[in-house]
Amino acid sequence: MYTLTADEYALLAELAKAYRDVHLPSMKQQEGWNPRLGFDALCFQHHGAGNMVGALITPCELWLVVVPDQSHLTEPLAGSLTLSLPSGTYQLSLEPLPGGYELYKRAILHNLEELENMQEAARLAQRMMARLMQPVDEPDA
Repeated sequence: MYTLTADEYALLAELAKAYRDVHLPSMKQQEGWNPRLGFDALCFQHHGAGNMVGALITPCELWLVVVPDQSHLTEPLAGSLTLSLPSGTYQLSLEPLPGGYELYKRAILHNLEELENMQEAARLAQRMMARLMQPVDEPDA
């Protein structure tokens, strides 16, 4: 597994900021809004042909996210993506963001009201990604 570069970390920070700029006003109106949380892209790793997979924390939800390597695109991204991870297959939807950013996302948790701070949210994201990246145990035959 390759470590992310400084440029990739900067890209993830910009994506989280662009996502915040689009969604923050509507999130403040949602049930489950947690004012103690912010927006952060965490636990990303390379997966597949230049994609990065990780978690996006928001004040309302925890998302599984795929960030495509846009430098290698030869055509527009499809509206959805089927992501195969060791734990199973997940359907994600495309979200274009300001600044020309695009990501695929799928909500994993819809209510983060119980979390006290971003450190708890980060630990939750780490546990989620660890589970998603481990194969599901097969039942004994």
